[in-house]
Amino acid sequence: MTSVCVIDDDRDTVEVFCEYLAIKDIEVLGRGYDGRTAVELYKKLKPDIVLLDVMMPEYDGFYALKEIRKIDPNAKVIMVTADLTSDTEKKLVELKATAMIYKPYEIDSVIETIERVSKENVVVSPPSTNN
Repeated sequence: MTSVCVIDDDRDTVEVFCEYLAIKDIEVLGRGYDGRTAVELYKKLKPDIVLLDVMMPEYDGFYALKEIRKIDPNAKVIMVTADLTSDTEKKLVELKATAMIYKPYEIDSVIETIERVSKENVVVSPPSTNN
């Protein structure tokens, strides 16, 4: 079962999203409403995937993605945004967002994205200890 944390400043969106994910047999480990909480939840819960809104007051999704990458460069973070500007897309690519979902979205396409991202196994070789 895939585990996720859902982060969005719109509390209703988070609640509905979490209920739907549970119906689809996706385990919601945590929910938050700003980027700082996203980072704390990632450190504490280590979910398979983080669903992260980009535009939030104070600590936004860019902040959270950057901090999560410091913790785990291979973390799977799906960014959710209504901002279709090339600047936002460029920033998300630079910060190595795993995937992007644009609002308004069809909930089934979100599930498909989660399933696709969870199946992509990124294997990082440990540093060589041979000298």
